[in-house]
Amino acid sequence: MINLQFPAFPQLTTERLLLRPLHINDAEAIKELRSNKQVNEFINRSGSITLDEAKQFISKIETGVEKNGWFYWAISLQEQQQLIGTICLWNTSVEKEMAELGYELNPAFHGKGYMQEAVKAIIQFSFEQIQLKILTALPKAENLKSIQVLLKHQFTLDENNLYVSKEDADGMLVFYLKK
Repeated sequence: MINLQFPAFPQLTTERLLLRPLHINDAEAIKELRSNKQVNEFINRSGSITLDEAKQFISKIETGVEKNGWFYWAISLQEQQQLIGTICLWNTSVEKEMAELGYELNPAFHGKGYMQEAVKAIIQFSFEQIQLKILTALPKAENLKSIQVLLKHQFTLDENNLYVSKEDADGMLVFYLKK
């Protein structure tokens, strides 16, 4: 049985990163990240957002986290608290012991291996702490960097849509990782 309830939100660290709860102080960085054309190119969402919309988004995330609906971390460098990206587990299925991994990173921090570190920490947390059996991830076919991250962590392309239906994938590729 998977465990979605923790006494406090789990803060995770890697060699260079701190994965911490998202806070209202992150509103400006969230606005920049969710408005970034290069980031949005590979995610099915609208263009730029306002600071108020960023604050509403953070409030929505905090509510979902409090209700054990998902895990959503701000990614920051250990020596700084500035948000450089986000990583989450959502679309959780208790019955299937499965969740979807999602992530985004400010392009100024691409190519430095930060997302590799963050994904590794989330995989370990997912399988060891939550006791998930399957992780899925749904990148666009054109998002080669994201696909490389997944392949490096032994994710497999789900060509037969065993874990996410074609309709639910909505044009995205489906990758999965089993414990």
